[in-house]
Amino acid sequence: MEQAGLSGKKIFILYPHSVIQEEMLDILIMAGFEAYVIHDHKRALKLLIRFPESIMFINIDAGLSEKEWEAYIRGVQESPKTKESKLGILSYNTDQKLMQKYLMDIAVPCGYIQLKLGIKESTRIMLSALEVNEARGRRKFIRADCSDEPNATVNIKSGAGMYYGKILDISAAGIAARFDTIDEHAASEILKGVQLKLRGSLMLVNMTFMGKRADNVCVLLFDAKTDPDHKLVVHRFIKYTLQRYIDHLSI
Repeated sequence: MEQAGLSGKKIFILYPHSVIQEEMLDILIMAGFEAYVIHDHKRALKLLIRFPESIMFINIDAGLSEKEWEAYIRGVQESPKTKESKLGILSYNTDQKLMQKYLMDIAVPCGYIQLKLGIKESTRIMLSALEVNEARGRRKFIRADCSDEPNATVNIKSGAGMYYGKILDISAAGIAARFDTIDEHAASEILKGVQLKLRGSLMLVNMTFMGKRADNVCVLLFDAKTDPDHKLVVHRFIKYTLQRYIDHLSI
């Protein structure tokens, strides 16, 4: 999951309000953005150094005093190690002088988002800022590595047998999984009733078999008519997997 030129930019939300952590993050992930929450401003600086050109939205209502946030934000924008990052502000504070300071004096490139506008409008503004800054890159889907997650498995019933696989990575488009053994299938064959286990969630979906490598790693794509509730489970598992990665990353 290292930063790559074609794969878009990492998006960090520092000290997110609870509504953002639950609702807005789901929307960002479903829109194809690689978004994470951070609860430590010192660690956030290290992440910006580790992943140049990342985007970070900062909740200035928490964590530090207003003067401390000003110094922190100026420091990020001026330091040679982090100046390629782009910052935005999140706040319930509607003071015009405060907004002007961040927008005009400090000139944060990703704007000042007034959360009092409501989650729908705040999310729309954030999505617009991310689009302008080409945060998605050229990719269509976020792919999350779950090879070390024991509760990410797939079962396929084929003929008289049941075949068990370990999901290696997952996106909104499909999965790559390694099977102990599996029947041969034609490319683009529809497999019905494929059982996915994503941590505590079990679901049955139809998937398209796209091919198999010599090491029994198969690529399966989700049916376009997959139930929206199942799609949400997949997106939330992707969110969980991404967050776990960043939380455990040594920096």
